Amino acid sequence: MQSTPPSPWVARHANLIPPPGPVLDLAAGSGRHTRYFKGLGYRVVALDRDVTRLADLAGDAQTTIIEADLEGGSWPLEVQSFAGVVVTNYLHRPILPRIAASLQPGGILIYETFGAGNERFGKPSNPDFLLRPGELLAFAEAEELVVRAYHCGEITEPWPAVVQRIVAARP
Repeated sequence: MQSTPPSPWVARHANLIPPPGPVLDLAAGSGRHTRYFKGLGYRVVALDRDVTRLADLAGDAQTTIIEADLEGGSWPLEVQSFAGVVVTNYLHRPILPRIAASLQPGGILIYETFGAGNERFGKPSNPDFLLRPGELLAFAEAEELVVRAYHCGEITEPWPAVVQRIVAARP
């Protein structure tokens, strides 16, 4: 399956994740980051509520696909930990502590999603799905993660949006 390229933020920081993983692609969607990390030689766990767009990866030795509703069910990864966790264009605040807890010591979180102010560019516009200014920094501090990179503001590519991005490590 042809995939869209990875987020430039994810690609720029992917090398911080200790190989060979595993890497969790949380809310994997079409699997663009699953495929990207698989291509870099990592073992990848792709988790999403709808895994139909990941069907071509079923049975792949480097990829585990988990179908789970993160907003309506229990956390499906209680016994797993990851060298890297990648989250893009997704926000469900109640699971943020679970995301941090799933990082192995030395593990890297790469997170990028929409922030307050994005409503003027379109969707998402619901405040429940928009990070408040500094929210990812506060999350990292609360979870005792070490911030390696952070950005909050407007972007123009691939389309105009307000985003918040963080790369943080579990000590």
